[in-house]
Amino acid sequence: MNRDDPAYRKEREKARKLKQTQWWQNKRARGICAHCGQVFEPSELTMDHLIAISRGGKSTKGNVVPSCKSCNNEKKNLTPVEIILSEQMGKDIDF
Repeated sequence: MNRDDPAYRKEREKARKLKQTQWWQNKRARGICAHCGQVFEPSELTMDHLIAISRGGKSTKGNVVPSCKSCNNEKKNLTPVEIILSEQMGKDIDF
């Protein structure tokens, strides 16, 4: 999905609204990165889409997790399955 696509922009807007909810504030307040498990100040955590919007993911409670900036940047737009496969193979995979 292209960033100029109306559906992409709609999901980004939904993510902005989801960030304002008590549910998200509680998730982030725990201070734990869903990927590396390290503890951070809540303000240091970003909203990560497990399935990236660019890959068809939605801005829903079941598809977003708190992530440290490092993990979120490293993950890019890979899916959880792609991450596991790349870890098992011990190298970067171009999907």
